[in-house]
Amino acid sequence: MESELVSGNEALGYGAITAGCKYYFGYPITPQNEVPEFMSREMPKAGGIFVQAESEVAAINMIYGAACAGKRALITSSSTGISLMQEGISALAAAQLPCVVVNVMREGPGGGGIGPSQLDYLQATKGGGHGGYIKMVLAPSTVQEIFDLMQTSFYLADKYRLVILMLTDAILGQMLEPIEMKRIPEGDLPPKDWATTGHKNQREPRMIPILLKGYTPINYFQAYQDEAAELNSLLQKEELRFEETTTEDAEYLLVAYGSTARIARSAIEQARGEGIKVGMMRPITLFPFPYQRTKELVSAAGKTLVVEASGGQMIEDVRLAAEGQGDISFYGKVGTVFTPIDIYDEIVKLAS
Repeated sequence: MESELVSGNEALGYGAITAGCKYYFGYPITPQNEVPEFMSREMPKAGGIFVQAESEVAAINMIYGAACAGKRALITSSSTGISLMQEGISALAAAQLPCVVVNVMREGPGGGGIGPSQLDYLQATKGGGHGGYIKMVLAPSTVQEIFDLMQTSFYLADKYRLVILMLTDAILGQMLEPIEMKRIPEGDLPPKDWATTGHKNQREPRMIPILLKGYTPINYFQAYQDEAAELNSLLQKEELRFEETTTEDAEYLLVAYGSTARIARSAIEQARGEGIKVGMMRPITLFPFPYQRTKELVSAAGKTLVVEASGGQMIEDVRLAAEGQGDISFYGKVGTVFTPIDIYDEIVKLAS
């Protein structure tokens, strides 16, 4: 199969269409503007619907409607726009409506800037909307992985009736890489007998999306939390995704995700060439986080360095995983791109 040179933001669109997404809703905001531009052109060709909403708040409620009808739907934005969508995402989770949300992260609080960052990790994995709901968070590190994980996201959304959030950033969104556009086979999926697709006659009940049936308002939300806990355990068991780089003999460990991990990989190669035995754990599912494997790697390594394009957010999960074991330090940078030399220098400090 021939490769095609595309940007990360275009790969989002190609992956969604390949997965059978028929509805896209969005609102312009850098650095994800190429996504709605792409979808406005390509969705009609695929027999789908593109809508540029009047705001991010309107867009997330539009995806609620499409998801209610059982359709595969996508919404994308960047940081500040995702913040505006939080109430809608909580509502989607409460009704257990499957959909895919993408945050092409930008830097800074408030209006922020368009530079690269990973400042939304805690919002994605620990914060977000209210009510203690469950969603999955995926973090690709290449354009090919963006394309592939978009397909996986739609499958997981339908399999578990979940909101799936993908985190990319300004680097991954804008960079160009050759990819192979292969359709990823899907497993069996449960029927969408909950979807609001109308009824054949007036004797049939009107469908209303709801997570749990048979519970009274008094105990409904306790039951919701119980089921959310069971789902979290199931996701930890069945859906963890991570990648290890030269960890089999590592004396030093890096933990990084997304675009930072791909830069760290070059630094690791250089350090390995100079005899420094360093490896890397790259979580792909940020929620659920691969706690057990991270704990094993941190315990086996002499020292661990968490590298993030932030002031330190994922390091909290690494420390939770370690349960007090290991020597864990942090290196972060915001607004400017890490270079392999930056991270290599930190590896040398770690080893000395």
